[in-house]
Amino acid sequence: MDLATASSVLRLLADPTRVRLLALLEREELTVAELAAVLRLAQPRVSTHLAKLKEAELVRDRRAGVSAYYRANMEGDERQHDLIRSLRDSIDDALLREDAARLPAVLAQRASEAGWADTVAGDMERHYSPGRTWETLTRSLLQLLETGDVLDIASGDGITAELLAPHARSIVCVDSSERVVEAAAQRLQPFANVEVRQGDMHALDLGERRFDLVLMLHALTYAEQPAQAVAEASHLLRPGGRLLAVTLGRHDHRAVVEPFDHRNLGFSQEELSGYARRAGLEDISCTRLSRERKAPHFEVISLLARKP
Repeated sequence: MDLATASSVLRLLADPTRVRLLALLEREELTVAELAAVLRLAQPRVSTHLAKLKEAELVRDRRAGVSAYYRANMEGDERQHDLIRSLRDSIDDALLREDAARLPAVLAQRASEAGWADTVAGDMERHYSPGRTWETLTRSLLQLLETGDVLDIASGDGITAELLAPHARSIVCVDSSERVVEAAAQRLQPFANVEVRQGDMHALDLGERRFDLVLMLHALTYAEQPAQAVAEASHLLRPGGRLLAVTLGRHDHRAVVEPFDHRNLGFSQEELSGYARRAGLEDISCTRLSRERKAPHFEVISLLARKP
């Protein structure tokens, strides 16, 4: 970020009201009236400050009926967000604490005046309601699957196998970490159709066993030789079997992923499809699944391929 941009952001945040607005909008999505109630300011004054923050792309809004809901824009310039975060983390102020204390009452008032679904329409996936979780959705949809014999490479502590076990004929989980394998074995003990092994994704020793589905869910970021790992997975597929690989898209945030022991900085869709073709697989699809809202906005890509 150049000096002019940094100076512009600092000038914008020189007004305490805008700092208070950003602090609230990083926590919740709110209307002008709700912000005015929390801040105890007139709505026109709040609207004026919001307009400046929106012009600087620090906040974004969405329409829901006659209302406009504002929230902090987490998809802007990463370095700009780092500057704002460093400022916020260095502030300890009673006014900000009072705003945070008043916020729950304003949200409760919203819920009493309108149905929950109406208040989150268009942004429902970001909001919790009792029993409506991603885990529940996943477990519900998994009932539609018939996966056959499954190999889960870099299976971690077994959460995927736990979800799939009721819908698979058999599952073999392989991970390189002895401690992780022990945790997976403990988790998966109730399932007679699941086996947990320690092994290297580049050289899997499974004898003559072959599988209908091979999973590589965030495995390839840990691969020293990703092309070889995909080839090994392909070798273990039955004819007609499928490989599903999910991994980070290519990025340059080495410092962010180093604590997670990643061996590479993700892949492009072209690279992933190329690995599959060279391994003798037919590329069914290779697409971007998601882009994280928070900086550094990691993208996740997915490869689905079939063995002829």
